Amino acid sequence: MDTDIRDTQELMDALGRAMHAMVVLDHAGQMQIPDPRSVQDTFERLQAALLADPERLFGAFARFCASMGELCGWFGRRLAGSDEPGPVPTPATDRRFRDPAWEEDPRFSFMRQAYLLQSAWVAELLDGLEGLDEATQRRVRFYLGLAVDSLAPTNVFWTNPTALAEARKTDGQSVRRGIINWCRDIERGGGRLRIERTPAAAFEPGRNVAATRGRVVFENELMQLIQYDPLTEKAMRRPLLIVPPWINKFYILDLGEKNSFIRWAVSQGITVFVISWANPDRALGNKSFSDYLLEGPEAATDAIERITGERRVNMLGYCLGGTLTACHIARMRALGEDRVASAGFLTTMLDFSDPGELGVFIDRQQLEQLERAMESRGYLEARHMQEVFNLLRANDLIWNFHISKYLLGRDPQAFDLLYWNADGTRMPRMMHSFYLENMYLENRLVRPGGIELAGVPIDLGRIDIPTYFLSTVEDHIAPWKSTFAGLRLLGGAKRFVLAGSGHIAGVINPQGSRKYGYRKVARPAATPWAFLEQAESHEGSWWPDWLSWLRRHGGGTVPARALTDGPAGIEPAPGRYVRVQA
Repeated sequence: MDTDIRDTQELMDALGRAMHAMVVLDHAGQMQIPDPRSVQDTFERLQAALLADPERLFGAFARFCASMGELCGWFGRRLAGSDEPGPVPTPATDRRFRDPAWEEDPRFSFMRQAYLLQSAWVAELLDGLEGLDEATQRRVRFYLGLAVDSLAPTNVFWTNPTALAEARKTDGQSVRRGIINWCRDIERGGGRLRIERTPAAAFEPGRNVAATRGRVVFENELMQLIQYDPLTEKAMRRPLLIVPPWINKFYILDLGEKNSFIRWAVSQGITVFVISWANPDRALGNKSFSDYLLEGPEAATDAIERITGERRVNMLGYCLGGTLTACHIARMRALGEDRVASAGFLTTMLDFSDPGELGVFIDRQQLEQLERAMESRGYLEARHMQEVFNLLRANDLIWNFHISKYLLGRDPQAFDLLYWNADGTRMPRMMHSFYLENMYLENRLVRPGGIELAGVPIDLGRIDIPTYFLSTVEDHIAPWKSTFAGLRLLGGAKRFVLAGSGHIAGVINPQGSRKYGYRKVARPAATPWAFLEQAESHEGSWWPDWLSWLRRHGGGTVPARALTDGPAGIEPAPGRYVRVQA
């Protein structure tokens, strides 16, 4: 009896706190994602295109009705005892319907097949639809995809056999726990649903993530520069400067010991420096893209020279950090300086003519709304980009946790990658506006002198050093064919490698792993399609391939530089900046 009272009290307390958070939520200045006006405009255009070809519309509807009639006939036969398979198979890659009940129970099997039939009909309706420009077609497919995903029977308690079975098994405790989980996520979001995908208390930078030993050896307003302790007696003469994106924190490259790219690189005899970007507040709202260049890779290169005596470095840029790296090198070459011996670009876009699904969120109307939202704060809230990236993988990052936490009443498991994903960063207003306007919207980086940074016109064609491009085949943030297009902008010897999986997992694929694999060609291919035809497949991680390429540009070996040989440093790695939460 006491247990029942405590359980009821816990539930009522959670409901009370959630309701309070929703009541006091201040909606002023909040930007909805996706933008309702963009969604409305998109569906109005879709409606006009469909009505312009009524014959096609009614033909597709007639085929759908015929298929539903066939499905209903099969359902009747199953209820009568037939064991014939359903007419609509489940794709092997669809993990939502793994419970045997979706096949064995006629009722759930009918719901699954009806849903898949409706999904296929929506796809057929859009296939070959005329009257829509490419950008509108992309938005239509994306928004309809979100709607179709949200309507899956797996997302509803009463039509999810796994949730029903769990409720019976736990005498309803899973339902109670699911409601409490939902209430706590509402409270966490201050009245908005903010899904906790992994327990925040399970990780701490410097303890079990971002834990590779080193010291902060330089800092300014925008970044701290970390140098890592050597793990070998000999090291490459030229240091490696890693430039991560500032949309997230650098320790995606330094997660646990077994999947830390940084620790692995140090263990291979590389003197590694990495930029840890500041998590900006209103005071840094006027920091520009030029400031990120000057106070980022340029300041870091100067600091590395003071510390090591090496004038030239190798660089490795990740995503937006790679875009900044290319701009930095082009600017140095325009000034007649030769301070970068080689550069690697991980899932980096230089040509933004096809930004993939991310382009759904970038048009003139949405940028104007985004500018107004940033104006009041001086920065873009971290949750904005987090919500965008979550929507790009809604089934994995939204509905999967909706089912697990709220329908099944399960607590999330500790997972370092998800902890990092939730540890977001803000973006200064001036920098972010420049980036979206000039790169994504206008694609000015492809034009020599199309943009100017710190008083210097940027021409990527001036980059004549050896470059290594790593892209991933399932990347939804930097589509690999778009990253491939960036190769044509650069001079010098280029190597393009295509890894498996996506934007994160394909990059953080440690040596010794047999997952994903990668493809490369002996000679540069002219087009993405030629690359696929000519490429040879290799098992496991791309890391050793990059290392063998880098060694050719390492300048030989020298005794490893212990940190005690140089400046004592400011503080132990990972430093203060990475600990600032949005």
